[in-house]
Amino acid sequence: MELGLAVPQFGRFAALSSVLRVSAEAESMGLAGLWAGDRLMTPLRPKDRYPGGDGRIPEAHRVSLDPFAVLSVAASATSTVRLGTSALNACWYPPAILARSLTTIDHLSGGRLVAGLGLGWSSDEYAAAGVPWRGRAARYDATLDVLEAIWGTDPVAYENELWTIAPSHIEPKPARRPPLYLAGFARPALRRIGRRGDGWLTATLPIPMLTAMWDIVRRGAEEAGRDPAALRMAMRANPVVTGAGDPPWSGTVAQICDYLATAAEAGVHEIILDLQHTATSDEHLLDLAGDFRSRLTTSGAA
Repeated sequence: MELGLAVPQFGRFAALSSVLRVSAEAESMGLAGLWAGDRLMTPLRPKDRYPGGDGRIPEAHRVSLDPFAVLSVAASATSTVRLGTSALNACWYPPAILARSLTTIDHLSGGRLVAGLGLGWSSDEYAAAGVPWRGRAARYDATLDVLEAIWGTDPVAYENELWTIAPSHIEPKPARRPPLYLAGFARPALRRIGRRGDGWLTATLPIPMLTAMWDIVRRGAEEAGRDPAALRMAMRANPVVTGAGDPPWSGTVAQICDYLATAAEAGVHEIILDLQHTATSDEHLLDLAGDFRSRLTTSGAA
C-alpha cells in the first residue's frame, strides 16, 4: 500500500507557504501522491448532510482554495510525486474546460496527473455553480465521454444536448492518458467505476462494507470485459488524532494505523491522508505524516 497526502488547501492551511513547504517535504519523505479536494462554500443552513462524521460540514472547509491552482503550485515544488484530485465535482465544469485544466497540470508536471472525479453531495453547491442537481448522473457520464474524446486522437468532435464540440484540434494532449479514479458509494456509481474507471476513490468505512462495495466494482469490471485486477482502490482518511477515540475517524496514530493496515489487507492500494482537520501548523502536519508513514512501514502495510 502507498501513502499519499492531501495537499494544503483548507482552513489554516490555505496559504501559498503551506502548499510549497508541505508539497516539497512530502516528496522528500517518500510519499506517493499529493491530492486536492473540491469545495465551493459552507451554507449556513445546508440542504444536504455532509457524508461523514455527524453530518456537519467540517470547520476547515469554511476556507478552501481552488484545486487546480493548488496542484499547479504543488507541481512547481516537486518533481516525482503524483498529483491527484480527490475528488473534483465533475459536473460543475464544462468538460472541455475541465479537460484543459487537468491536461495543463499533467503537461506542466511531466505526466504526473491522476484525475479523480465524483458527483459531489451538496445541492447548494450545484445551485451556486449554476448546474442542475437533477440529471447529474447523465451529465457525469457525458463528461467522462468528452474527457475520453479530448484525451484521444485529433480531430476531436462531440455532440449531445448539453455540449457541442465541432471537429477540432485540442492540444496539448496529456503525456499519457491520465488514470481516471471515480468516487461513489451507491450501487450504480460502483458499477460505473468498474465499467469506466481505473480506480475507486473511497473513504474510511467499516471493512466489511468496504470489501462488499469493492466486490461490486470488480463485478462491474468483469461484466464490461475489463480486468478487475487492474483497478486500484484509493482511500481518503480524514482522522482527528486524539489520545483516544473511535478509529478510523479519531484516535491515536497507532489506533488509526491499525485500521489502515487492515484496510491494506482488504485491498486498499493507496491511502490519501488528510491531516488538515487535526494538525495545528505545517510542522505539526508534517510530523504527523512522518509518524503515520513510519508506523505503516514498520507494520509492513506501506
